[in-house]
Amino acid sequence: MSVTVVGIGADGWPGLTPPARTACAKAAVVLGAPRQLDLLPTEVTARREEWPAPLMPSLPSLLERLGGDELVVLASGDPMFFGIGTSVLRLRPDATVVPHPSSVAFACARMGWAEQDAVVVSAVGRPLEAVRAALAPRRRLLVLADSGALPGRLAALLVGAGYGEARLSVLGSLGAEHETRVDGVAASWNAPDGDPLAVVAVDCPALPDDGLLGRVPGLPDEAYVHDGQLTKAEMRALSVAALRPLPGQLLWDVGGGAGSIGIEWCRAEPTARAIAVESREDRAARIAENAAALGTPGVRVVPGRAPGVLAGLEAPDAVFVGGGVSAPGMLEACRRALRPGGRLVVNAVTLEGEAALVAAHAEYGGEVRRIAISRGRPVGRYVGWKALAPVTQWVLHVRDAGGARTTSDLGGMTPPPWRQQ
Repeated sequence: MSVTVVGIGADGWPGLTPPARTACAKAAVVLGAPRQLDLLPTEVTARREEWPAPLMPSLPSLLERLGGDELVVLASGDPMFFGIGTSVLRLRPDATVVPHPSSVAFACARMGWAEQDAVVVSAVGRPLEAVRAALAPRRRLLVLADSGALPGRLAALLVGAGYGEARLSVLGSLGAEHETRVDGVAASWNAPDGDPLAVVAVDCPALPDDGLLGRVPGLPDEAYVHDGQLTKAEMRALSVAALRPLPGQLLWDVGGGAGSIGIEWCRAEPTARAIAVESREDRAARIAENAAALGTPGVRVVPGRAPGVLAGLEAPDAVFVGGGVSAPGMLEACRRALRPGGRLVVNAVTLEGEAALVAAHAEYGGEVRRIAISRGRPVGRYVGWKALAPVTQWVLHVRDAGGARTTSDLGGMTPPPWRQQ
């Protein structure tokens, strides 16, 4: 029998399209949240079942139990936009989805914003700190709320991030006759808690007090709390660029220190993920703090000493090694763990680490380069150059599964096919 996912908004039955109404009328069972089921009129005679809690673990058995009847699954707004639709389709690819205008579409219409120019951040089941990475001068954000208290928490976050002048509009019950709107400024926000499923529109100021961080790798060193164990901004930019952050891919940041590489990998590509491996507990805690402060709360911190602690972790698409380079088995373990197409970037500042990189380069190819950076510093009433410790960097691109001899498109022994033509 069929499974149909029907999007329904705060406007309820009057806002449903004819196909959505037909699906509900034909259904033997309608599954949804209590507030969604209450929006259906009495003419929908299907048996009504409420979502269990927690929802996701029970979804497979629920669909199996109810999927023998004509089943309608109710979803808020557009089921395919942060909605249950994608989860249902993974389990029932034959399901039909009947969408409804999303809350984002309604919010942009109310604010007069171009929908394609607004950045959407969901705080429903996700850390609110992710908003920090999306902040930028003149940016327009739409934050999907998970509770009536979220606007107050969001205002406090904006103030802490230097965006106290941002204007907030809390849009509740979008599309319904009882739709609401509350406007204010983050620095002086004092509105009471409101609609738990509101959309908060944030209009960022032209010149915030945040150092203009942006998403490009190479944040100022001062953006991190650290004890000196920090990849400097210039080397960070070069290293993250060599790692090539790509959508949905996973990075291992081995020897995380302050967590800067994993954090900037995730800032550069919001859908990318990172695991920071750090042997010292105090630094591991500091990585989590930096990740939250810089808008990448999803960075996972794994305490422990590599390479031993790497066993059992999800296979990475990229690995950065910034500490323990000369530890026995470190480079081999990281190289073998990579998925096909993976990238390995290793930085060394000691002679022992450099020797390990030279040996690895001789065995596996790739590219080695030496990077020297100097910064201008006061010398009396003048300015002179002060050199940072030079860094030897090895970059390897793995074409095959771990364990096979590999080459690199960055100067390896065999050029890639497109360079052989």
